[in-house]
Amino acid sequence: MPYKVKDISLAPQGEKKIRWVQEHMPVLERIKSDFSEEKPFRGVTIGSCLHLEPKTINLGLTLKAGGAEVAMTGCNPLSTQDDATAAGAKMGLNMYGWRGETNEEYYENIHRVLDHEPDILIDDGADMIFLVHRERPELLDGIIGACEETTTGINRLRAMAADGALKFPVMAVNDAYTKYLFDNRYGTGQSTFDSIMGATNMLIAGKTVVVCGYGWCGRGIAMRAEGLGASVIVTEVDPIRALEARMDGFRVMKVSDAVKEADILITATGNTDVVSESEFLNMKDGCVMANSGHFNVEINREALEELSREKKKVKEDIEVFIMPDGRKLYLLAEGRLVNLASERGQGHPAEIMDMSFAMQALSARHLLQEKPEPGVYRAPDEIDLMVARMKLDAMDIEIDELTEEQRLYLESWEEGT
Repeated sequence: MPYKVKDISLAPQGEKKIRWVQEHMPVLERIKSDFSEEKPFRGVTIGSCLHLEPKTINLGLTLKAGGAEVAMTGCNPLSTQDDATAAGAKMGLNMYGWRGETNEEYYENIHRVLDHEPDILIDDGADMIFLVHRERPELLDGIIGACEETTTGINRLRAMAADGALKFPVMAVNDAYTKYLFDNRYGTGQSTFDSIMGATNMLIAGKTVVVCGYGWCGRGIAMRAEGLGASVIVTEVDPIRALEARMDGFRVMKVSDAVKEADILITATGNTDVVSESEFLNMKDGCVMANSGHFNVEINREALEELSREKKKVKEDIEVFIMPDGRKLYLLAEGRLVNLASERGQGHPAEIMDMSFAMQALSARHLLQEKPEPGVYRAPDEIDLMVARMKLDAMDIEIDELTEEQRLYLESWEEGT
């Protein structure tokens, strides 16, 4: 199999990591077993642009078990685990990527995946989908469709579809209940603090944590911060989400005011320049900043550099920016997705990605079977419910079922007696 990884000799170490996550991804393992018998992707090439780590490699192996030729690259230059990519290459996947890619190398590796002329794309942030439309239009006619993992990517794709620019169907996997209710909330909440605490060794209890954005990711981060003993402030632009955050017990204020109290600030909005020049000028001395949004645009690193009189690397994943008045502001993982870009970041727990990647695999099969028209589609409810039932079964949890009488009662418009 073709591959371009940092060090193929790291494969044995990566294989151990992959075997470990497989033990904790029972839903995906069940789908892999089914795919091995059915071979739904026989003769199909699947190209992916995802965070290259052990759980993602397991998704690739599941698709391969279904008969697909699989080519994979990373969606973030700092999130790749080199031992996992080496193991993926040894296990029969076409792997392209390494930690610390330059911007040029990042796009070269996406092109290497596209050189396989994939029939289906699986994306995280939509960079591969956009690159096909902008630079590889000759491939468009051969692409059956794509699956997109993130809120950020889906927002971009919906804008693209609204302009009539999207040339194939995309399954909005992020909109599935078994994805965003668990991955975005519990996964992001835990993995964000795993990485922050791993990088800094800071105590969270007693700190003031500012969470920018109260979508599902922000909710999870705020929940975990509170659970660790922090005082939490939420910033929002949406009045309903702001009200929800207040009703959940958190203080709500503008970013410019919140930074004056922040010991730790975490962005999770999916938008640009959430924290920029005016916030840096008002920020509390010693504030630690981290980003849990997909792209490194939420904390304006360029503005931070321009304002500071000195910048240096304190330790792996931590930069300090010394302001003219002597205040020290700290930035983790270059402002990139902290739960994966950090050296200590491992991404979401395997039990969470079990559901997310199950949705990816089944949505890819749905695309192949249904071949919908170009547009952005929510994953069918029956797939969502199937994944939930498999997860409950793996957890040995039984739930009730409606009786026929109860079902008819719920469907009736007549007044109950």
